[in-house]
Amino acid sequence: MRIIDYKPEQVNDDNKDENKLNRLSEKIDKLAIDIEKMGIAEYVAMLRSPRRLLFINFLSGLARGFGMAIGFTVLAALVLYLLQKIVVLNMPVIGNFIADIVSIVQNELSIGGSIFQSHGGTI
Repeated sequence: MRIIDYKPEQVNDDNKDENKLNRLSEKIDKLAIDIEKMGIAEYVAMLRSPRRLLFINFLSGLARGFGMAIGFTVLAALVLYLLQKIVVLNMPVIGNFIADIVSIVQNELSIGGSIFQSHGGTI
């Protein structure tokens, strides 16, 4: 019968390797969970289907355009409302400036000024 020599260094090296493997396994598991949370698989599936990709981009473009139109309308209405209040307050500098702009626009519209006339198909 032969007795195996016990070497403590060898056991420590085996424990270190096992600890490293356990930590590596935990990191790989965490990475897999993070990738799954990001939805990479769905994104790749969408990229592989050009028809679906075009449809989704079309819908997002419509939504973006509709949102801009609504936003600009609300912003323009707010600006016009504020300008009306400024004119009512009859502030000297701003009120006169707005009154000048209104009179210029009315003058151009009434006489058919050069801004609104057609010159060979161009404005």
